[in-house]
Amino acid sequence: MSRSHLARSHAEWHRVSRIGWLRPAVLGANDGIVSTASLIVGVAAAAHGPGEVIVAGVAALVAGAMSMAAGEYVSVKSQADTEAADLAREKAELADDPVAEHIELTAIYMARGVDKTLASKVAAQLMAKDALGAHARDELGILEMTVARPLQAAAMSAASFTAGAAIPLLIALLLPLSVTAVAVSAASLVLLAVLGAIGAKAGGAAIWPATLRVAFWGAAAMAFTAGIGRLVGVAV
Repeated sequence: MSRSHLARSHAEWHRVSRIGWLRPAVLGANDGIVSTASLIVGVAAAAHGPGEVIVAGVAALVAGAMSMAAGEYVSVKSQADTEAADLAREKAELADDPVAEHIELTAIYMARGVDKTLASKVAAQLMAKDALGAHARDELGILEMTVARPLQAAAMSAASFTAGAAIPLLIALLLPLSVTAVAVSAASLVLLAVLGAIGAKAGGAAIWPATLRVAFWGAAAMAFTAGIGRLVGVAV
């Protein structure tokens, strides 16, 4: 069997490549469901008409989507800026003292179990091909599949939040106020459980723990908000 055939037959696929979009997608959808549903349930517990609930739900959707996009962008952009600064510093160090950088890379491979002679050869060959790439990967831990992508994260967060928030809002639009809180709570818990299962499946994690965890915290958030809404409604 040829070497090329062996390479093709042993092709591997890893879920780590999904990190760039999976985390903001799951987080956005989960936050969209929980925050909007909780707000709708809380307002419905104190509201005197369906209009108040709808206004609150729409406001929660728009504000939440923008907040998620802005927060995710700022967070991931900070990571990207840090990565860029580290790469610039590493590039300058490679230009100033390549010998010291070769020794540093050799030491990294030796720490991983490679003997000194082979580690030195590997470091020299990798640096000859792409010195910055070798140090970025093995010294700084910056990988192409997990590198920070601020715009992708922001867009995914906003879109997934909107999709998640739209469902409890649609339920509130279609049903009378008297059953809004119960219907939104029940539907949101089902959606959260499904979302937890999908996220776990996509990430290769255990499905049931993720499902129960997401559903539990969603139920806690809605119950707490409903209780506050009732207290405020009675006080007003």
